[in-house]
Amino acid sequence: MKKKSLNVKKINHSLLNNFLNQDSIRVVFKKFKTKISTNENYLVAVSGGPDSLALAFLAKCFENKYNSKFNYCHIDHKLRPESSKEALKVVRILKKININCKVIKWRGKKPKSNIQSIARLNRYSLLAKECLKIKSKNILLAHHKDDLGENFFIRMLRGSGLKGLVSMGESSKLNKINCIRPLLDFNKNELKRISLKVFSTFIKDSSNFDNSFKRIRIRNLLQKLKLEGLDEKKLNLTIKNLTNANSALDYYSKKNIKDNSFFDLNNNRAVLNKNFFYQPKEIILRSLTKIIQKIGKKYYPPRGKSACNLIDELKVSPKLKNMTLGGCLFKKVNETIIISSERG
Repeated sequence: MKKKSLNVKKINHSLLNNFLNQDSIRVVFKKFKTKISTNENYLVAVSGGPDSLALAFLAKCFENKYNSKFNYCHIDHKLRPESSKEALKVVRILKKININCKVIKWRGKKPKSNIQSIARLNRYSLLAKECLKIKSKNILLAHHKDDLGENFFIRMLRGSGLKGLVSMGESSKLNKINCIRPLLDFNKNELKRISLKVFSTFIKDSSNFDNSFKRIRIRNLLQKLKLEGLDEKKLNLTIKNLTNANSALDYYSKKNIKDNSFFDLNNNRAVLNKNFFYQPKEIILRSLTKIIQKIGKKYYPPRGKSACNLIDELKVSPKLKNMTLGGCLFKKVNETIIISSERG
């Protein structure tokens, strides 16, 4: 390595260590590093907001401390005239701590309605493709404690069940990619302070102030609810309690599958005995949707209403043939249910 490169690397280490020695940052990094493995390769998603810049900084500190290698990526959605200029600014900001950030542009026709939801789906799709290119199975996302509350109320307005209400956990699957959220223990203001200390700036996304978006209206509603006594601690305690209840239901759902079903992997089918349906309805629903996803090879489960209607039919019909859901074919033989793939 050239002498100049060694000096740059030494300066970079010294700069990062100076920040890490500050108490407020050291506390965050101490928790952050417990969520990351030195044996894995990660793609860090950087929007340019204060939370994602804090994530990039923490990832870079981890890189230097444990000699790991992370990749950094910014998605230019091309939804606003200034987005490309912002993308270049993100690249320049990250250069301060020697991060090379790749910019990926979302090309193609842009939506005129349901913009944030469609943009999110495309963003995750582009990130997943980039993971495949760099041979990584992990995306680091900058979701934080404030996002938990917003997501909770958005799902509530959709009529989501318990599983949907607590869907934002520390990790989730995007096909075979792990989406990891290592900052859920910290709120936006804590992360904003880190970004300002390290970078002195961040990108201000104008859509974050656009009341035509549901997420922004929910964000403003949460501020009003604080005046009524629903502060961050109470809301997070509610979500934590519901998460614990959801975990218990998941445990008994897995137990139901283990005790009352048999998988014939060679023929891609499952056989359910009568005891499978002698459980509380939520346990049956969760168990059955997991099996449907496995046999039908679907990423998303079938809609709850459709699955509930199917369960009712399976319980009451003495004979059942050629009923389908989620890419699966259902057949009832005496009190046994046979589930096979529609594709044979």
